Amino acid sequence: MNAQPSAESSRIRVDLLTKEFPPDVYGGAGVHAAELSKVLRGLVDLQVRCFGEPRTEQGVTAYQEPWLPDDANPALRTLGVNVPMAADCAGADLVHSHTWYANAAGGLAQTLYGVPHVVTTHSLEPLRPWKAEQLGGGYALSSLVERTALEHADALVAVSRGMREDILRAYPGVDPERVHVVHNGIDTTVQRPDRGTAALERYGIDPDRPIVLFVGRVTRQKGLPQLLRAAFRLTPEAQLVLCCGQPDTAEIAAETAALVEELSRVRSGVVRIDGMLDQVSLRQLLTHADVFVCPSLYEPMGIVNLEAMACETAVVATATGGIPEVVADGETGILVPVEQEQDGTGTPRDPKRFADDFAAAVNRLLAEPELARTMGKAGRARAEEQFGWEQAARRVREIYRGLLGH
Repeated sequence: MNAQPSAESSRIRVDLLTKEFPPDVYGGAGVHAAELSKVLRGLVDLQVRCFGEPRTEQGVTAYQEPWLPDDANPALRTLGVNVPMAADCAGADLVHSHTWYANAAGGLAQTLYGVPHVVTTHSLEPLRPWKAEQLGGGYALSSLVERTALEHADALVAVSRGMREDILRAYPGVDPERVHVVHNGIDTTVQRPDRGTAALERYGIDPDRPIVLFVGRVTRQKGLPQLLRAAFRLTPEAQLVLCCGQPDTAEIAAETAALVEELSRVRSGVVRIDGMLDQVSLRQLLTHADVFVCPSLYEPMGIVNLEAMACETAVVATATGGIPEVVADGETGILVPVEQEQDGTGTPRDPKRFADDFAAAVNRLLAEPELARTMGKAGRARAEEQFGWEQAARRVREIYRGLLGH
């Protein structure tokens, strides 16, 4: 009698392909890959392939960019990483790529080894035309890589219903049956209220004044210039704390710096913190904030809103993309409507009205602290009940199993 395969030996092998992975995480896609992989390891035989310096974690392999002349477009270096990454996918039952940075590796492995390719979309290149400022001709290359991957993928994972609609609108050649919605999750044991004050002391934030907090990269899609223009209308006693990640371009960096300087001349309490925050500092700032603000012009979902909600902080956010699927308007925060240009930039058609409306929503919560606290409590409950990584990982595994006939 033939022995039955063990549960371990019968588990499917999935190679997860991503640019970002701890400790090098700077955006939502990296948070997603890191958190999803923690749960997936218990469900499949998972191999993670990422960019950067060698990792010591078992089952994680990193790949460094190849040498190219200094004037070579950065997009070519990205594609150079994808080749050895794809080569090492030999033996996988399925490959799962995240963002255009790793989509080419997934497509190569799909073609070379005849295995299914799953793509998770965290944003779409056609909806980020400002990336041309950063990448030059590389933007056309990144767009080509993304289009090829999405149109040929065996399954696509959209992180929100809004993102699913964007995929089908931007890429009409994609079969709607292949696009599945799996919301981002959050670990509410890590993201939780933290009343410690070390972070406030470190950055010179006054705990006795109201705090309006922004956390995000300095990029067009995050709407930071729009927030800074709205900030001229904020209640004078409020502090505006800006936790700014890496700027996309010198132009957006200069525009942001000029607006911060102009704002600082007419009001006190403008605090700018550059670079990635450690987990404890972020948690403390989110907890002490009276209002968390997300003025994004393009946001497929926005994990940072979940992080704020998990720390019991009310959110004021733009009613765009996947944000309304996270922030319950009037319950966990206030959504600010915006009419946007349909040229891919998401620029408000009436910038002054958007700034006025955003400032008014923030000022309302500052004036009604009990309402803000109630919304914060409701946000925590919503994060716990509806946005766990366990649910997300099990849904993803079902997609894998459907493709493999398991």
